[in-house]
Amino acid sequence: MEHNPYGIAAMWAQGDIVTRGVAALLLIMSIASWCVIALKAWRLVKLRKQARAASHDFWHQRDFAAGLATLGDTKNDNPFRSLAEEGADSVAHHAQNKSDLHGALNVSDWVTSNLRRTIDDASQVMSSGMAILASVGSTAPFVGLFGTVWGIYHALVSIGVSGQAGIDKVAGPVGEALIMTAFGLAVAIPAVLGYNALSRGNKAVLAQLNRFAHDLHAYFVTGARVGGHQPSPAPTLNVVGGR
Repeated sequence: MEHNPYGIAAMWAQGDIVTRGVAALLLIMSIASWCVIALKAWRLVKLRKQARAASHDFWHQRDFAAGLATLGDTKNDNPFRSLAEEGADSVAHHAQNKSDLHGALNVSDWVTSNLRRTIDDASQVMSSGMAILASVGSTAPFVGLFGTVWGIYHALVSIGVSGQAGIDKVAGPVGEALIMTAFGLAVAIPAVLGYNALSRGNKAVLAQLNRFAHDLHAYFVTGARVGGHQPSPAPTLNVVGGR
């Protein structure tokens, strides 16, 4: 294949340290954003499966222990199981430590506080890495624009040195400028789209977490799920308390 004197390889070979630095920076930003998108998307798929189990399977069991089993073996990477365990532990802890300062709170407020704290922790985990996508999406076009400006500067220098405005003198530097612009957009667009898609998915999961926490609160405080069937009373859960 005939060598293209105005292609990417030629740009890298002929470019100076600034041109190569901008290209390398855009490559690093692209790799980082795609890694975040892949990891967060895989995590979101797992969260949606866990949300379905919490919404349907959990509440169709005969007792709390059986329902808890439907949420997985451990609460690691499963905010829905964390909510269920935290609610049960909160009830038991409140009953066994009424002499502590939190004993002044009624059990409803105490359970609400602990469930809200668990949701906040889950929200923080889900939002981790999103700042990378936001930063790449907002800065990559400007990084590419910097490369564009630098390429145009090279074109003007070539014209000034040669004293001629021939196409052979300006095609290479102008090609660098156009390639850098395209690189900046190619890095920024997936990052912005990925950020928006993941943000919508995280919001949906958080809404399901809040609904599940609301049902758990009603179950532990009153012994019945809101709008649901009558499960076994909360005091019979036999959950060992402690925080």
